[in-house]
Amino acid sequence: MFLDGNAAQNPSNAEVVLIPVPYDSTTSYKTGARGGPKAIITASKQLEDYDLELDRDISKVGIYTTPEIEVDASGPEAMIERIKGAVDSVGTRPIIGLLGGEHTVSIGSIYALRQRCPDLTVLYLDAHADLRDEYMGTRWGHASVARRIHEVCPVTLVGVRSLSAMERQFIEEAEIPTIFWPPPSQNIDDVLTQALESLSGNVYISIDLDVFDPSTMAAVGTPEPGGMTWADVTALVRGVAEQRRVLGFDLVELSPSEGPEASAFTAAKLAYKMIGYVTA
Repeated sequence: MFLDGNAAQNPSNAEVVLIPVPYDSTTSYKTGARGGPKAIITASKQLEDYDLELDRDISKVGIYTTPEIEVDASGPEAMIERIKGAVDSVGTRPIIGLLGGEHTVSIGSIYALRQRCPDLTVLYLDAHADLRDEYMGTRWGHASVARRIHEVCPVTLVGVRSLSAMERQFIEEAEIPTIFWPPPSQNIDDVLTQALESLSGNVYISIDLDVFDPSTMAAVGTPEPGGMTWADVTALVRGVAEQRRVLGFDLVELSPSEGPEASAFTAAKLAYKMIGYVTA
């Protein structure tokens, strides 16, 4: 099926390369995101290749799934470097897709792509701001991901509805484009327009699955009520992909044990749709 590595025989022949990263060592509440990649891949095998919305068989673009990245237990910085090396090793042709794992895994992928694309910008969908400079003794944990990304390239936050007073102040002082949720306008086209204004021609899309309302996505470690719907997220991602060049993306923070099995299918379906959107 589309996430088992059979759609393309090797990365050089694939238009999209997926990298599973079963890592959740800096989780501050419940662990379990390390099981996300396997659950997504397993669920993907039950999905149809044909996508009704896009009216095509998305798998035909050529999708290659690498073996899981082995966890480096010496610390998050070492793990980020390992992910960066894995992305670098794929080459410049394919679009990179990470399957997490906690949100920290995004840093390695973005750092690698930023080196080859100086004007890279990041669309960051998350219920949390993730802008703490340090949390629980580390600057490289899941609560500081957007902060570390901001230090190397512009980041636009969408879906935020939980943050500290310090993070709110930092957003204002650093002038980080942020669309809090729910937005003043409930029209997703307005949200898309606002997001596009802050994105360059080359974009990386990072999706923490807790950006969804828990009624849509329950299997996350830190759920927040009042989130985005399936229609919100897919319309936003599709709109950005239609008007910008997407170099890479990730889906992170699926914790299969925290919700029904349907959550893994939702994540797998979103991964497949993202592949369709960015290769249209």
